[in-house]
Amino acid sequence: MFGYPGWKISAGQGGTGLGGAVSEEVEAGNPEPEADTAAEPVPPLASGASMLAMLPALALAACDAGGGGGGGGGIVTPGPSPAPVPTPTPTIAVTRVQASRFLAQASFGATKADIEDVITRGYDGWITNQFGLTRATTHWNWLSLKGYRDAQYMNDERGFDNTMWRQIISDTNQLRQRVGMALLEMLVVGIAGVQLNYVQFAMAAYADVLLDNAFDNFRTIIEKITFNAAMASYLTFLGNRKANMATGAVPDENYARELMQLFTMGLYRLNMDGSLVLSGGNPVETYTQADVSGLARIFTGLTFSSFDFTTPDHYEQPLVFNDQHETGASSFLGVTVPSGTSAANSLKTALDTIFNHANVPPFVSKQLIQRLVTSNPSAAYINRVANVFANNGSGVRGDMKAVVRAILMDAEARADPLASATSSGKLREPVMRLTGWARAFGATSPSDTWQIGDTSSSSTRLAESMGRSQSVFNFFRPGYSPPNTAISAAGLTAPEFQITNELSVVAYINFMAVVISNGIGDFRANYTTMQALAADSQALVDEINILLAAGQLTSATVASIKAAVDSVAFGDGSNRVYTAILLTMAAPEYLTLK
Repeated sequence: MFGYPGWKISAGQGGTGLGGAVSEEVEAGNPEPEADTAAEPVPPLASGASMLAMLPALALAACDAGGGGGGGGGIVTPGPSPAPVPTPTPTIAVTRVQASRFLAQASFGATKADIEDVITRGYDGWITNQFGLTRATTHWNWLSLKGYRDAQYMNDERGFDNTMWRQIISDTNQLRQRVGMALLEMLVVGIAGVQLNYVQFAMAAYADVLLDNAFDNFRTIIEKITFNAAMASYLTFLGNRKANMATGAVPDENYARELMQLFTMGLYRLNMDGSLVLSGGNPVETYTQADVSGLARIFTGLTFSSFDFTTPDHYEQPLVFNDQHETGASSFLGVTVPSGTSAANSLKTALDTIFNHANVPPFVSKQLIQRLVTSNPSAAYINRVANVFANNGSGVRGDMKAVVRAILMDAEARADPLASATSSGKLREPVMRLTGWARAFGATSPSDTWQIGDTSSSSTRLAESMGRSQSVFNFFRPGYSPPNTAISAAGLTAPEFQITNELSVVAYINFMAVVISNGIGDFRANYTTMQALAADSQALVDEINILLAAGQLTSATVASIKAAVDSVAFGDGSNRVYTAILLTMAAPEYLTLK
């Protein structure tokens, strides 16, 4: 059964459309991106028939579709939110299984060294150490060092996927990478919708903003993305002009709307536990169209600091205001910016107003919990984290270090998965399946080219690739619930299921079968340690279970995988290793991280 343990999910729904309610915005036109220069994988393995024969039963029995809307979450009447309940995690010895599960939430995959580091430092000590690490090489600097500033790369995307994969797989500052990419999935920019030359540098600069500020203040983050060229191009406020009374032209409202709707506040008022505020039984809107129009006046006059397009350098610099900024009065969210206020002060007022809105703590906190820990956090979990967002204990709002620590150290995050509610956990994102494999088995690119490429194809690859969302709604929406399933019937959400269907599951298995055994280009794993265990199938499967699945494979699944491994001739042990890894990665207990 492909789904959360305890949830029975019907097969054959079909489709992967966004479905559900959509923004009133005119979205940026995002054509299907071309793949990077990576070579396409060779056909799937010819050997290991017993392994491949097991895949339908393990991975395809209940693949759900996309299509259709729906969002989860309870609805309660307005009232004071309960005080946050302190949930300190006792300082106790951490096991290898617990460390691996923690790293599945806090990194792009566990390595043996990382597991030992968590055991040695403890959860909180590991988080503190990660906060102190710096990035070895930014995306921008890597592209520059690799020669992508050359004119031949001016009008294409080459280099972007390479550097994205390089960092999330190889960087030691894994918590920063994980949180930064969670922010990229919330504050979305997709490279295909950025209409700039040297687009790989524009996107690199955007990713660097999120990564460099992942542990800063959320107020800083929303300011820096506002002054970023890639975001300005993607949400069409680059060169946004003030209203023209003679022609009737009004400012572009795209960014003003999405900044509120998708990035900070959401459509409806929330209590601190993420539940909807009701009035007369109906949800209360967070903002009106008048608020959008008033706020859009603030985001006028933003343009490049330089117009030398022969280099990408201006994309790394913050945007500046020109004479097209609106100088008249602007009103939004109960605040009025007086006529004649400077552009800088107008923007400060706007961002301060949004940042201090009551919805921001629960709205942002819930999505971060969803990206790191569980698709359906309890109201109490959201409330605890939202209160830390509102006040880190020292009167600071939006402290990302405090928020990240609260998410990962919460009792619900650290609880024994066997004792957790059946609604806990999340479907692993396809990207994190690949990176989890890569990190567990030391996959590297000796040439430092990382030719993995664009993996967003749902028919041949993973149906997801970081920085390649086709719309501002990400590859999947936080409130998505697969229709006509037990998940939706229970009022639960499962965002990653929006890109999950029969086609994408088969593509994932076929893609990983090739990658596990052959790699891509010179990007390959090192199975020396695993091959040493190949003669002992139980030891081999048990070790892979810990590294990849955090020990969450059931005894029945372990027995099935062991039997498949035993059916493979020993040889040098390679095919036995490939079989054990692929079947683990196809198992429902691996695909659904509890």
